[in-house]
Order: sequence, then structure tokens, then C-alpha cells
Amino acid sequence: MRLNHPIHTSSVSDFEIDDMTFDVGGKSKRKKQIASVPNGYVVRDDTEFACGNIIPLYQFGFGY
Repeated sequence: MRLNHPIHTSSVSDFEIDDMTFDVGGKSKRKKQIASVPNGYVVRDDTEFACGNIIPLYQFGFGY
């Protein structure tokens, strides 16, 4: 991912890629921390399916 897109730390979440903000957490991670961010996504462990702006952690491996 970092070969084609700049990755930055974020004051609101864990990291940013281009104009998208990602917050990584466990199964109980909620959208509260990124509620004010327009392109915010929760990357959640122990989740099988993506729904809205919640992405399963294993799907990040597909971008490799």
C-alpha cells in the first residue's frame, strides 16, 4: 500500500491513507472516535463481513 499511497499518522485515529482515515480495533470497536471524520473507517478484528464504514481486518491483507 505504501508504495503507491502516502500513509500518515492521525490525531483523530490510527492512520490515514490518501484522504481516508482508519481506526483499528477489536470486535467491540465502535465508530465514536471517527464520527466527525468524513472518510472515516473502522477496521475491526473478529468481523467477517464489511458493513457501511466497518471493514474486517483480514481484508487489509488483500491489498498487499
